[in-house]
Amino acid sequence: MAKRKISNPLALAVLGLLQEQPMHPYEMASTLRERGKDSSFKVNSGSLYDTVEALVRHGWIEPVETVRDGRRPERTVYAPTPLGQGEFVRWIDELIRTPVAEYPKFMAAVSYLGALGPDGAVDALAERAGHLERQVEETRAMLADTVGSGQLPRLFMIEAECALHAWEAELAWTRRTIEEIRDGSLFWPEVERTEQGWTWSAPQDGKA
Repeated sequence: MAKRKISNPLALAVLGLLQEQPMHPYEMASTLRERGKDSSFKVNSGSLYDTVEALVRHGWIEPVETVRDGRRPERTVYAPTPLGQGEFVRWIDELIRTPVAEYPKFMAAVSYLGALGPDGAVDALAERAGHLERQVEETRAMLADTVGSGQLPRLFMIEAECALHAWEAELAWTRRTIEEIRDGSLFWPEVERTEQGWTWSAPQDGKA
């Protein structure tokens, strides 16, 4: 498969918004934030305008009109081209079908959790659990306000639902790991550096 000319996830968001109606970049940014999609896409004015320019340059979107609101500067409204529409559908299809290797920083840190020691690990995991709890609560509230109230169809916010399930699963794992450290069921070996390399103590009395 040929490498896609544009692979920036924010471009995917822009093309997705333009499925609904033509928009100018300021409206795009506002809509993404209102729907909580800035948790899925990095949204700021500079990156958004750069993305829009790239999409225009490659012929995926095009300007369709210029509007002015009061004394504010003129704003260019964009819509997808047939080429951009086709690329959008192929891109979505590819991302849904094919898992790709991702390297989240949390997984990298968890692989060295032992370096914190039991108390340090519990403290760090407990703080993370607090952040996750807030994310879960805020996302549930946001979905209730938008989807539950009928403001938007569920399909328009399906990625927030997906993120919510992922955070709930991570929160459950984090809480369970904290309890396993506290009750000793997650064995914490004593590690010692020797001339031959690292050594660690084995579990005693059948404890793992």
